[in-house]
Amino acid sequence: MTALTLQDLAPDGLDPAADPYPAYATLRAKGPVHRVLVPGSGECWLVVTRDAARAALTDPRLRNDIRHSATWRSDGGHAIGRNMLQTDPPQHTRLRRLVAPHFTAGRIAALRPGIESMARELLHGLPEDRPVDLVSRYALPLPVTVICDLLGVPASDRALFHTWSNELVMPTSPEAATSAAAALTAYLTDLIETRRDAVAHDPGGPDTDLLGGLVAAAREDAPGDRPAHDDSTPAHLSAEELLGMAFLILVAGHETTVNLISSTVHALLAHPDQLALLRADPGLVAATVEESLRYNSPVHATAFRFAAEALDLAGTRIPGGDPVLISLAAASRDPLHFPEPDRFDIRRAGPAHLGFGHGLHHCLGAPLARVEATVALSLLLAHRPTLTLATDPTALTWRTSTLLRGLTALPVSFH
Repeated sequence: MTALTLQDLAPDGLDPAADPYPAYATLRAKGPVHRVLVPGSGECWLVVTRDAARAALTDPRLRNDIRHSATWRSDGGHAIGRNMLQTDPPQHTRLRRLVAPHFTAGRIAALRPGIESMARELLHGLPEDRPVDLVSRYALPLPVTVICDLLGVPASDRALFHTWSNELVMPTSPEAATSAAAALTAYLTDLIETRRDAVAHDPGGPDTDLLGGLVAAAREDAPGDRPAHDDSTPAHLSAEELLGMAFLILVAGHETTVNLISSTVHALLAHPDQLALLRADPGLVAATVEESLRYNSPVHATAFRFAAEALDLAGTRIPGGDPVLISLAAASRDPLHFPEPDRFDIRRAGPAHLGFGHGLHHCLGAPLARVEATVALSLLLAHRPTLTLATDPTALTWRTSTLLRGLTALPVSFH
């Protein structure tokens, strides 16, 4: 029997792209783990409760490396290099250790003044006499600028880079995704070579930043693609890993934050009582971002994991080699942990959401995303106190993929 899709499970034909949460609620009421069909990816096991999600996220038998899949035939699934989302310990441990120093609390705090300056500049450029799309004019350019500055992507290339990135995470067609992967691979390869030359000529110079530091950690003969059972942990990046790391940082470093900023503003505009609370007490901005991460997680689900052996997950038998998808969005609306889970409440207390994942693969860039979102929201409300939605709420559309979810546009007015 063919498994059902979320579209099949949505009540009364409701479009899960617009609102997937009723379908998740239907599944949760029947149990924590279900066999579903993901269009374009095939059948998998979907985890929809918080307890089962946390268990799955920390179960060492569920691996990120696609070579544990029963249907794996080649590494064709690794579109650009090899990165932390596609590896398990010890490879994952080594890769994360190399990049983690660039995302410490001190490093992120040092970025904050620059982020604030970028946000003010963007706000200054927004027209006040007509509606404006907050996604393309504010929520998008802020994190794109931040992450591109970190990796040295020239300003003239950023729009093109985002087009490729968006096509890869939310493809319009297999052909377009393939073309975008090839273009971005070529671009990143050239960028890495430019950085390598700069570091070679001046190892202690200004080019030794995030990408420069990774380039310095790379060497062409590093055995970066070791077998899954190998427990060695070389201290360097291979050329393939360097490419994969640059790809992951560039894409994950902005796509998710674009969705977080725009979804948070949308949630506030859709809940005027909560917007009034935040205006009355700007100190609630961090709590507002956390509730937005729970209420409408921009990272909708993890990357696929694969059962390295047969296992029991929350009472469901998962055969070895089967793919498992962990819905962070569904888990963060589990009524057993979040009373009235479909209510947006910026004063909500209780357990932590799973918006940034959990366990070994908890999002390394979470501190940066939080700073960008809180800065963007604080300055937007301070500089544009009359912010209102400039379209019928039902006219808004969402970009969706297996992993991400975000608004295509958010028209707003400032009068």
